[in-house]
Amino acid sequence: MKTLKFLPLLFLFVFASCSSVRVYSDYDKSVDFTQYRTYAYQKSGIDKVEISDLDKKRILRAIDEQMTAKGFSKSENPDLLVNIFTKEREQVDVNQFNAGWGWGWNPWIWGGMNTNVSSYVEGTLFIDLIDNRKKELIWQGEGIGVLTKNIDKKDERINEFVTKILAQYPPKKK
Repeated sequence: MKTLKFLPLLFLFVFASCSSVRVYSDYDKSVDFTQYRTYAYQKSGIDKVEISDLDKKRILRAIDEQMTAKGFSKSENPDLLVNIFTKEREQVDVNQFNAGWGWGWNPWIWGGMNTNVSSYVEGTLFIDLIDNRKKELIWQGEGIGVLTKNIDKKDERINEFVTKILAQYPPKKK
C-alpha cells in the first residue's frame, strides 16, 4: 500500500526529468569576452538550418531576448556573429516489468512480463558565437532535451533551451 502512495511521485519525477534541458559549453580560454558588446546573425549559417522557418524565428527571438538581457545590442558591424545548428533523433525506451507475484524475473510466474515501449524526439540546439574580426569560433553552447509538437508549448520549450544555453555565456574564468 505504501508503494501506491509513492507511485504518483515517481511519475512526476520521471516526467520532470524528461522535460529538462541538459546544457554544455566550450570556449577559447585565451579570449577576453568583455570586449564583445554587439552581435548579428550569420545569415549564411542560419539559412542552412533544417528546421521550419517558424521554429527559426522562435529561436532567434529567444536569442535576441537573452542577448539584450546580457547588455548586447544588434549592429550592422558586430563584434560577434551568432550562428545556430540543430539536430534531432528519435529515442525509444523499452521497459519490462513483472506483472505477477514474487521477486525477480521468472517466465513461469502468473501474470508474466509486461513490456512498455515509448518513443519521443530528442533535439539538440547549438549556439555558436564567432569573433567577427578574426572569423573564429570563440564560444559554443549546446542544449539537449525532449522536443514538443504542441504548438502552445513550443515557445516555452525553445525559450527554456536558449535561456539555459546562454546562461553559460560569458564563461566564468577559474
